[in-house]
Amino acid sequence: MLITHDTECALDALVELLNTSPEACGQEALPDLPALRGFVAHRELSEVGRLTATDLDAIRLLRARFWEVLGAPTIPEAAELLNSLIARAGTTPRLTDHDGHDWHIHYFAPGAALADRMAAESGIALSMVLVAGERERLRRCEAPDCVRVFVDLSRNRSRRYCDSRTCGNRLHVAAYRARQRVAPPPEAELGSTRSAAVGETTPETPGVGVGT
Repeated sequence: MLITHDTECALDALVELLNTSPEACGQEALPDLPALRGFVAHRELSEVGRLTATDLDAIRLLRARFWEVLGAPTIPEAAELLNSLIARAGTTPRLTDHDGHDWHIHYFAPGAALADRMAAESGIALSMVLVAGERERLRRCEAPDCVRVFVDLSRNRSRRYCDSRTCGNRLHVAAYRARQRVAPPPEAELGSTRSAAVGETTPETPGVGVGT
């Protein structure tokens, strides 16, 4: 699947937004305006004006609607939800090369509210994934104690964890320790080897016959 840099950025922003929810991290990671400003700064979202409590409420609502898209049981239902989400955002595609970046497309109208901007950008990006028949690339982490989501952009869809350095390594360590508990200790193996050596008998060498 060919994904442009802009689409990848929009998908990453969507994943980060989804993972701020209590469903994903166990608590509200966007509890107030400073947290929302931190999210915007971390994602380096351009053209974002002064944020208010209205923006905070709207972005939480948008997050819930994107969760509905991910949880839709069928592609037609997911498509219907996306169509509604994008339509409400009032998309206005336009070319831009802001901040020294190469030419790319912004799908939100100039001066759009943060929630409308993310609904347009991430909604279009997720739509492209859906059209390509790659909906399963946006999925939950396979670690049993993690419910975060991630986007798998590997060629063979082989990524399993939201973060290989945390969930991935943790499971690898757990599997290693489980194998160590099952395997016999080195002393036991050495003792068994020695016992076998003592118990072995060397067959007698047959005598040489003398002709009569």
